[in-house]
Amino acid sequence: MYWTLLRNGVEHVDGCGRELEDEDAPSHERKWSELRWGKRRETQNVFYLHGALPFFDTGVDIVKEEYDTHQYLLEKITTRMSKGEYPVFVTAGDGNQKLAHIRHNRYLTYCYDTLCSITGSLVTFGFGFGEYDEHILRAIRRAATPHGRRTGNANEPPSLLSVYIGVFSESDVAHIRKIHHRFGCKVHIYDAATVNAWGKSGR
Repeated sequence: MYWTLLRNGVEHVDGCGRELEDEDAPSHERKWSELRWGKRRETQNVFYLHGALPFFDTGVDIVKEEYDTHQYLLEKITTRMSKGEYPVFVTAGDGNQKLAHIRHNRYLTYCYDTLCSITGSLVTFGFGFGEYDEHILRAIRRAATPHGRRTGNANEPPSLLSVYIGVFSESDVAHIRKIHHRFGCKVHIYDAATVNAWGKSGR
């Protein structure tokens, strides 16, 4: 997704920004930090629920590597990994194990909690809701739970009203129909092949 956003020039906020390191220095001598997550969290609109290769947990901050004219992004990531630093990335395990990994990282926890509180409709693409994705289903069910049930105010409507799920095959359709009752909201299925995810050029 990161590549797609950059390639298509989509304005996005991933919550990262720079902080002034030496406020007392003259303006022409001031130094800025590397990109740190949290600086622009209030306006964040891109959330990597399972992490992303450019994000690293330093133990103090979540930092983001970025492309520059001196070194490609993957080269920077490789350099960090050669030093024993690894990207914030969830890959293995069942739903409970993935959620445990998420809960041990403040960036991933923030992204997951944001998913748990989304409103309106959710559109998914390229996500199959397989046997190891129970934690995502759980988040969607939580978002679809009426606020009133959580706050005691029965007049409050549910947050998430519907989810649109892209499918690529008849077996995908059958799978979603089999589990549709577990979402806690209306489920709509659409043909993912009709979506030009990579922009007008198709590249």
